[in-house]
Amino acid sequence: MSKLIIDVTGEKIFLMIINNNDIYNITKENTKINYEKLTLIINDFLKFHRLNLRNISRIYLNRGPGSFAGFRNLISIVKAFNLTCNIDYYCYSIQDFKGEKDIKHENIPNLCEKFKIEKNLINPIY
Repeated sequence: MSKLIIDVTGEKIFLMIINNNDIYNITKENTKINYEKLTLIINDFLKFHRLNLRNISRIYLNRGPGSFAGFRNLISIVKAFNLTCNIDYYCYSIQDFKGEKDIKHENIPNLCEKFKIEKNLINPIY
């Protein structure tokens, strides 16, 4: 199963799919309009790589610090994915990975496991 990493707290909306040994990512402008279209952006990104929500086993969300409005919108969407498709989600912050150097998005799933980030738990950083 594939993993989806989503970060809306920075200057860009960032999406990454980790599918076995393949890694795909995109960035979009971090605007109010794109927040409104976030489900479409995610769906189009998955479709482009011949995937759908049923192929996603876990979603990793950057909870901040950064844009709380973006995160609030994202968490609503991801909770809906959790309810409809039973996809677990993990909310992390780079600050959770103290002592790690050169943190890359593709390492987030392993870091969440290493640092025992709990699933389906939200603690936003403002």
